[in-house]
Amino acid sequence: MKSLMLLWQQVLKELGTRIGVSTAKSNNYALRRFDNEGLEFLTLALPEFCADFETSLREGGHFVPSQMDKPFFPGFCKTRSGSKNPAFLSEFMDRVIDPETGVVLEEPCIESIFAIRQLTLMMAKIGLDCTDVRIEAAIERYLECEKEVRECDRLMDPDLLQDFESMCIRLYGDVLTKMDSDVYNGRIVPKHGPGSTADRLQGNAKYDQAEWPLRLERIFPYGEYALPNWRYYYRLDHVDFLEPGRERPVRVITVPKTQKTPRIIAIEPTAMQYMQQALARNLVDYLETDETVGGMIGFLDQIPNQEMAQRGSYFEDLATLDLSEASDRVSYQHVRSMLAKYPHFREGVDACRSRKADVRGTVIRLSKFASMGSALCFPMEAMTFLAIVFMGIQKANNTRLSRKDIKSYHGRVRVYGDDIIIPVEFASAVVEMLNAFGHRVNSSKSFWTGLFRESCGKEYYNGFDVSIVRVRSVFPTRRSDVSEIVSTVALRNNLYAAGLWTTAYWLDEVIEGILPHYPSIYPTSPLLGRHSFLGYNPEKMDEHLHVPLVKGYVVSSSSPASPVSGEGALLKCLLPGRSNPFEDVRHLERQGRPETARLKLRWAKPF
Repeated sequence: MKSLMLLWQQVLKELGTRIGVSTAKSNNYALRRFDNEGLEFLTLALPEFCADFETSLREGGHFVPSQMDKPFFPGFCKTRSGSKNPAFLSEFMDRVIDPETGVVLEEPCIESIFAIRQLTLMMAKIGLDCTDVRIEAAIERYLECEKEVRECDRLMDPDLLQDFESMCIRLYGDVLTKMDSDVYNGRIVPKHGPGSTADRLQGNAKYDQAEWPLRLERIFPYGEYALPNWRYYYRLDHVDFLEPGRERPVRVITVPKTQKTPRIIAIEPTAMQYMQQALARNLVDYLETDETVGGMIGFLDQIPNQEMAQRGSYFEDLATLDLSEASDRVSYQHVRSMLAKYPHFREGVDACRSRKADVRGTVIRLSKFASMGSALCFPMEAMTFLAIVFMGIQKANNTRLSRKDIKSYHGRVRVYGDDIIIPVEFASAVVEMLNAFGHRVNSSKSFWTGLFRESCGKEYYNGFDVSIVRVRSVFPTRRSDVSEIVSTVALRNNLYAAGLWTTAYWLDEVIEGILPHYPSIYPTSPLLGRHSFLGYNPEKMDEHLHVPLVKGYVVSSSSPASPVSGEGALLKCLLPGRSNPFEDVRHLERQGRPETARLKLRWAKPF
């Protein structure tokens, strides 16, 4: 892990040189902390520092009435006499926040804002496992969240729930009417996702699924959706139709997110995921193109959110909100209320929703709609949040919003998952409404005062892009560390694109120690190589195509062997939606995510 500290020092030195300040004191301080705390200094302590720094940008300084009860930058003592800024990174901080008053300068240095964020957040999301203690705490928090959702359902104001249902009809009436018709008339096409399932079927084995809940059979018969056609009815004899009490629960697991806390996802049973994908495909398409909410709710393109965040940081007219435990706090009671007037779609959603979860061997009944892992989780949470946003706007305006009124907010309101953008003047009302529905606004990542905004992975201050480059994995030590090599090459190229050229050249030496052939290439090349504004150096010409070639490594992987029955193979080929069923001639023999990858040396185009 020492290599990560060396990288951090390189970035610190280059940013100091770029701005023209000495970074020796911060470098020495960081080294002492790293020697004592190890990697957690980079992955836990520094991100906490940045959280307080961003709070300062939002509130206008360190010492404001709303923050007097909370000390800023705990663990980073203020050692300089008469300064309200911490000594650590003061060479940058003093160019953003007045050290005497603790107030943000009228014209802060944008480069220094970028430098502080880059240095403190660079390692925050590195793909390393948390400690067992933190994993257990996350599981306990998941269970506690479930209890809070159940309690919120019990205390929910019926009138508020009625208003929510009414708002959903105005927002999504056309969309939900289409979905109701599609379910009734069987105009939905299921598909299998690439991931794991609770019954541990993988690849082509999913097309021979032998479990089907009776709840699902009532709305989506196995013969209609899991057989090539009714000529193969004899396969029904081998299907286990599960009574509600025997249904397979979702399997709750943790995956790396940050070293502070893991991400919790729920792996769905194959049959449930299969039909969730069918509903989600139509629903997302209708929402994206709808006349009323199209443009205000997104699933495929984050750029509109990013552009609106940039505008909000400059004109201070748009707020960016972020929610904590967003997926796990969407109550199924609220989703049922949303779909109350659309019985066929409501029954379809209910049929493919898992009702129970296996959490470390203990099965619990779920009050939430679904955890991350359900194909319907993302669409339903976005629809729920958008409806609550307009309920908050309606309350602030003290008047009922018509569809015409709602459409007038195009370009000012947008929801992408739990990234919410709204007009600043409605921020307090919307936050209050979100709280009333049991959601929690992440105050450290929500901004409606000051000039800082963030949404969908991009951050801006006063219109300037201050987004950072993140380290996603540890460095490779040998050529067989394929994922680490790919990640490190991507890191090098991202640093180069961000203008941190000295650090990029330093990483070149690290990579060249692993890859003997490491050419300069364009981003469109299939090779692993360094991106450069100076172009590439051809090593030879292709004798047939007469195009320049360079020698380098490509990532090679193959899907695992995945046999399928004749009926399953026919179903796979007949399901609509495959752009070209013969694009992979061996797709009936091998399918699924590759288990291993390797590097192959070859000649290829550098562009």
